Amino acid sequence: MISSFAQPQILEQHFDEPLNTRVELGYLLYLPEGFEMDTDEAYPLLLFLHGSGERGTDLRLVKKHGPLKVAESMDLPFIILGPQCPDIPFWKVTDIKMLLDQIVAKYPVDKNKIYITGLSMGGFATWEMLVYYPDLFAAAIPVSGGGHPYRAHTFDHVPVWAFHGARDNVVPVEYSKIMEKALTDLGADFELTIYPDAYHDAWTETYNNPEIYKWLLEHSLNNN
Repeated sequence: MISSFAQPQILEQHFDEPLNTRVELGYLLYLPEGFEMDTDEAYPLLLFLHGSGERGTDLRLVKKHGPLKVAESMDLPFIILGPQCPDIPFWKVTDIKMLLDQIVAKYPVDKNKIYITGLSMGGFATWEMLVYYPDLFAAAIPVSGGGHPYRAHTFDHVPVWAFHGARDNVVPVEYSKIMEKALTDLGADFELTIYPDAYHDAWTETYNNPEIYKWLLEHSLNNN
């Protein structure tokens, strides 16, 4: 019980309460051709965040679109981590980070070559991950998403190549254009590709393009 005081008081206190946080995420992990667990070689890692239609517990949905689907027919030289968002409204970036930390600790990952990409809801989460963890990623590719332009200064050192459909009637292309202005005004390494005839699905053409994977690999935390 707190005693009464005749005069106003400012008390110096300390809060110490252990919090047990349980994180459960299903995920797919792609290991490239020739992968070896016990090796001196460190592999680039690509974190892929899916859209809202792939939430739930059916992990097959994670490779419905994006790099994990492409990897079935194209050899991609990355470890690809594809977590699945539970049936909740939006990704929890702190949960993603906890999973990513576990994978980086367990597998031979090149910490200078960790990349992030996502589509639609995952595109929004890609922008958000850059805000929360601006020094983690060597480059980013958000697709059909949007971010907060007033936070652009927190990650303007990260190269970003964004993609959007000009006719997108789910997430308007203006969302990417706003980020383009914010980042170019800051002098950031930013590129926006707009598909003039595409609607919300800007991801099929993007992820089928080998050039985006080459572009990612051109960047490293050592040379950004």
